[in-house]
Amino acid sequence: MTDRKTILIIGTYDTKDGELHFVSDRIRKLGGDVLEMDVSVLGDPSRPTDISKHDVAKAADKSITDVIAAGDENVAMQIMAEGASKLTEQLCAEGRIDGMIALGGTMGTDLALDCARALPLGVPKYVVSTIAFSGLIAPDRLSADIQMILWAGGLYGLNDICMATLSQAAGAVYGAAQAVVHPAPDRPVIGMTSLGSSALKYMIHLRQPLIDRGFSVAVFHATGMGGMALESLAEQGYFAAVLDFTVQEVGNLMAGSLVNAGEDRMLAAGRRGTPVIAAPAFGDMIDFPAWQSPPGRFQDRDYHAHNRLIASAFLTGEERRELARDVSARLKQSKGPVEFLLPARGIHAWDVEGMPAHDPDALAEMVDEYRKVITEPVVLHDLDCHINDLAFADKALEVIDRWVADGTIRMETEAQG
Repeated sequence: MTDRKTILIIGTYDTKDGELHFVSDRIRKLGGDVLEMDVSVLGDPSRPTDISKHDVAKAADKSITDVIAAGDENVAMQIMAEGASKLTEQLCAEGRIDGMIALGGTMGTDLALDCARALPLGVPKYVVSTIAFSGLIAPDRLSADIQMILWAGGLYGLNDICMATLSQAAGAVYGAAQAVVHPAPDRPVIGMTSLGSSALKYMIHLRQPLIDRGFSVAVFHATGMGGMALESLAEQGYFAAVLDFTVQEVGNLMAGSLVNAGEDRMLAAGRRGTPVIAAPAFGDMIDFPAWQSPPGRFQDRDYHAHNRLIASAFLTGEERRELARDVSARLKQSKGPVEFLLPARGIHAWDVEGMPAHDPDALAEMVDEYRKVITEPVVLHDLDCHINDLAFADKALEVIDRWVADGTIRMETEAQG
């Protein structure tokens, strides 16, 4: 790891000049190079930066005079965020940076999140923030592999506590830039959603057969951030096909739970034209933090505490119908082929006779609604099995084999991206 790496440093150099230069100095002492981007509006840095605030405003088709004339710091910083994220994306595409680090309070963090989302997975992205890990940050603002560090004692001016944080952050982003193995698959990738293997067995049944067929398989834990990571990669065209079998992130969004993957869940692959096989796993529950009360209408409902972090409330038959309609509407927006596997005998390990989530009447309502709403262009496969049965996995493999045979799935890795 002797190659010099270049880190993009983003911040308001009019108010955080000393802190930002401290980070630059630490990275240089580690043997790295830096590009400094000033996203200030009113003031000026103590010394010129590589990318000035004028450059940032121009990238958003504005001038600093225009930004100031907005007369509102929120509007002004959103303009700067637009320019900064465009420049960040451009610098990465040109191979001029190997990672980014941004510093900020609420304003700087808001801007930094846009810059981080402009970078592909595998490019280190660190945000040193006074609100790191805060509930103020909406989950769908977070990029798939973002790293956040709490900026303790860092609101105004350098001090011992602040320098301890900033020096660690500088080392973290530079070390990550040196150590990262960028995604470069030598075989087509299948993206799959699931939950733990104790609840859903299809990933166990499918992974090795898919590998034997020449695929790489990436399984995403569908608890909010996992779904966002899948959507981010699908948007980039990373997958040869997506097996989107777990839908409760859409249910969580419907119910107002913060354990969601954003408004675009189950849309990115379809927009790209990537083939999708979908299923309704866990379409009978919504998740919420176990340390909070359930959202809204679920507060007086029975729930299952999976651990001290996450709990799940059971949906009624009508709510399962509502979720089925939402899932169907999302899938029908796809530009590529979509096939839906409907296991009529149950949708996870807790949905069997004798288990607390088993509700035959509500399950029948859910199955009935999917039979009604999954219509062309989506192809419905009505299966007389449980989702954990081998028959479910066999049907998924049958679809994959047909798509490979007819050219829907191309086995050349250059087809991705």
